[in-house]
Amino acid sequence: MKSYEIRRVFLDYFKKNGHTIVDSAPLVPKSDPSLLFVNAGMVQFKNVFLGLEKRSYTRAASCQKCMRAGGKHSDLENVGHTPRHHTFFEMLGNFSFGDYFKKEAIHYAWDFLTNVLNLPENKLYITIFKEDDEAFDIWHKQEGISESHIRRMSEKDNFWAMGDTGPCGPCSEVHIEQGKNELMELWNIVFMQFDRKDDGRLVPLPKPSIDTGMGLERITAVMENVYSNFDTDLFVDIIASIVDLLHVRYGKDEDLDVSIRIIADHLRACVFLIADGILPDKEGRGYVLRRIIRRAMRQGNRLGKNEPFLYRLAPVVIETMKDVYSEIGQMEKFIANVLKNEEEQFSRTLNYGLKLLYEIAEKTSGKVVSGKEIFKLYDTYGFPVDIATDILSERGLKVDLIEFNRLMEEQKKKAKEAWTGSGEEKVAPFYGDMLKRGETKFVGYEKLMEKCKVLSIAKDGVLVEEAQGECDVTFDKTPFYGQGGGQVSDTGRGFSEGLSIKIKDVKRYFGGRIFVHHVNIENGTLKTGNVINLVVDEERRKDIQRHHTATHLLQAALRKVLGKHVHQAGSLVAPDRLRFDFTHFSHLYRKEVEAVERYVNEWIVENIPVCIEWKSYKEALEEGAMAVFEEKYEDRVRVVTIGDVSKELCGGTHVKRTGDIGFFKIIGESAVARGVRRIEAKCGLNAYEYIRRQEDKLWEALNKIKCSSLDELVEKHRELHEELKKTRRLKKEKPVEIKNIRRIDGFDVVSEVLEGYDPSDLRNLSDVLRSRITSGVVILFNKTDGKVGCVVNVSRDAAHRFNASDIVKKISSSLGGSGGGRRDFAQGGGKRVELVEDIIQNIEKYL
Repeated sequence: MKSYEIRRVFLDYFKKNGHTIVDSAPLVPKSDPSLLFVNAGMVQFKNVFLGLEKRSYTRAASCQKCMRAGGKHSDLENVGHTPRHHTFFEMLGNFSFGDYFKKEAIHYAWDFLTNVLNLPENKLYITIFKEDDEAFDIWHKQEGISESHIRRMSEKDNFWAMGDTGPCGPCSEVHIEQGKNELMELWNIVFMQFDRKDDGRLVPLPKPSIDTGMGLERITAVMENVYSNFDTDLFVDIIASIVDLLHVRYGKDEDLDVSIRIIADHLRACVFLIADGILPDKEGRGYVLRRIIRRAMRQGNRLGKNEPFLYRLAPVVIETMKDVYSEIGQMEKFIANVLKNEEEQFSRTLNYGLKLLYEIAEKTSGKVVSGKEIFKLYDTYGFPVDIATDILSERGLKVDLIEFNRLMEEQKKKAKEAWTGSGEEKVAPFYGDMLKRGETKFVGYEKLMEKCKVLSIAKDGVLVEEAQGECDVTFDKTPFYGQGGGQVSDTGRGFSEGLSIKIKDVKRYFGGRIFVHHVNIENGTLKTGNVINLVVDEERRKDIQRHHTATHLLQAALRKVLGKHVHQAGSLVAPDRLRFDFTHFSHLYRKEVEAVERYVNEWIVENIPVCIEWKSYKEALEEGAMAVFEEKYEDRVRVVTIGDVSKELCGGTHVKRTGDIGFFKIIGESAVARGVRRIEAKCGLNAYEYIRRQEDKLWEALNKIKCSSLDELVEKHRELHEELKKTRRLKKEKPVEIKNIRRIDGFDVVSEVLEGYDPSDLRNLSDVLRSRITSGVVILFNKTDGKVGCVVNVSRDAAHRFNASDIVKKISSSLGGSGGGRRDFAQGGGKRVELVEDIIQNIEKYL
């Protein structure tokens, strides 16, 4: 039985047994800020288990995408060296939320394994928590399993807890015999039956629940009768493509096989991470992706591939998995582009790292290279330690790996201590207390004014019965939109006899079950039970609606002009502006920006009706509705359709017709990250006011240079440009004399003050002066228009002693500004011109 059949029969089995089949959540956890990635099937149901979120079902089954790389849960270092460790994997699971418990859960597992998959009973073994006699009796008496095949285990092995306190309980595992005396875990069944209190007491839960998990890769290996997961149909095509592209053989040399398995595993991880909106970065999830890509590239190098190759293999992964996870098929071109760009960047990093490594080797007097130097090379430039070790050994040098490993452990410890979760806002405990007072019904799609009852009040994080001043409030219903989906919250006021409140912000928690209003009580005392007239600021809401509908039109226009690879990567919808981040690999040319802007305004002029409907998630996708891949949607979704222009899943507020937007103007286009661009725009009167301000500046410029028309301005600009070019040429031709040079640590340090230089000319001059001194540092200050710029240029042989970026940051800080750059060249500056001479006099402290 192949993997795709196992997925299908598993979900079909539980569907027949009354379970709702739930799609996989994205790899980025939306309901658990403590996690870097979703690493188990239960993550998307965590708030359901905690009683903080309700679903329309009480039993569910899923095949969940999971990632264990980085953060507190990582299998990264084991991948390729064992037959079963992976970064990306799929978890089959069935769940009960206060519905069935041990008897049914155990029966479902045993019945599926023995009667559906037909696994031999004599090969299966059960482990239980040593004190769980109930589970023992069910396995033995209900399912007829021999006592010799049931083993009692310690709390460490068979007792599960969500945290130090909270839901917990014993668990039971099904293992299968593989070879002589080797058991492999197949299925873990967690019995959530206790609530662990602060004092350690275990209090029975009123509604015990079930959480199970079975790795698809492992059960596929069993069903295909192979020992290693890498020999299953999930990997064989990927490995075959690697072998073909890299011209290597698999199965003949274990050392090379490890490299091939690492590439295969990491390639799958890369494809799914990128498809879920994660891009290579310096920190967080993006750093994990970058590290995975670079580890795979390193293995390619070991196999003789020194140019980018992962992007050429990505289509094989996509072809293998796209029928199950459609998002990777839709983003195939984008995924390949991300990989190719990151591979090319790392190739450049390796080349630069090699130069630094050779310099380290040249200055090493003995036979052992400092572990600190190699760690710095690894930490700063991502240069692999094994490459460094190999190259240095060829020169008869060894690396102090004891020192290197110590620094690595220190870094890992700091990373764990610094890790605070997924980057989402943590839900304060008192919000859970507010939820217990009742849920909030949102009526703001239909109404902007409503009489609402106060359910709970919190002041300084503590629930109170009455309050004055600033506090957090929940109501039984509200017309106020709570921040979400990129859209800011509504603001407005509340009134009742003797009471007046200003509503400054509204946020949703626990899947929208409560709307927490941050308010300022301007008059009177607010009490629980009060009935208040809540009124949304209507004009502000209308402005937000204009910008939100315009965002949908903008995405449609971008896809029309740039291509179908464009997908939303983030957004902000505010009353005065919109910001839209999207996947695209190059800046937009002026003609492309104009084309996008024109399409949006044409659709506004057409005054197209905006239709909003509630549909099933599956039906909406089948009709072509666009979804944000990293978002998790409910069974029923809100579909916003704008004629034949746009169809998106969206919970935000919108105009009735596109003509209500009025006018759309793009005010900026920029890069956010590699492969992500950003467009900023304004709508309606906000756009008009922006254009008017631009015209004011234009007329001010015309008056200053005494021009009466734009045509005259263009000609005047040409004349001034020629004059400026002539001035620059004269400056370049006039040699700059080195007046201030001193010797520090065996290197020449030049520091000079200039005036009126263009930044590019200043940089060129620093190169000229650096070539004159041959070895050392050139520091130039440039006074212009009441400010001072600074460039630091370090010769290659001095880069191990002086860091241009560090130097310019210190100098710029003293000047009241900022700066940065590379180790060999950096620039910055500030406003405190009067301090330049003092800095030059004390230049040593900045070095």
